[in-house]
Amino acid sequence: MAIKKETKKKKSSVSNGEGAVHIKVSANNTLVSLTDSFGNTLAQSSAGKLGYRGAKKSTPYVAQQVVEDVLKNAAGFGIKKIAIYIKGAGAGGGREAAVRAATTYDGIGVTMFKDVSPIPHNGCRPPKARRL
Repeated sequence: MAIKKETKKKKSSVSNGEGAVHIKVSANNTLVSLTDSFGNTLAQSSAGKLGYRGAKKSTPYVAQQVVEDVLKNAAGFGIKKIAIYIKGAGAGGGREAAVRAATTYDGIGVTMFKDVSPIPHNGCRPPKARRL
């Protein structure tokens, strides 16, 4: 009987040591992904992936845990500097906690911080005038 050899996918290292952390904070969850300078996703995590359920997923403590979970993987890819892009307008208390966790993480420097929350320009079209 032939023995199956287990193969593991090799983590590729980032050539320039720079990456981006995209943080999406909503009223129900916190999603974080780590990308290289070309936009390829290297690692991702969420509150549900860490085992949190229900109302706990939108708390500041869990947002901090999710960011730290992703940044643990960043060292394996050779990332030393990150740019932070955050999306989510005031929904959930984890916004500031997620940014604070990303900026104070040891061994990784922050080069840029940008808020990419969508902003409505003129709102929805109003309904037609009522005819009597």
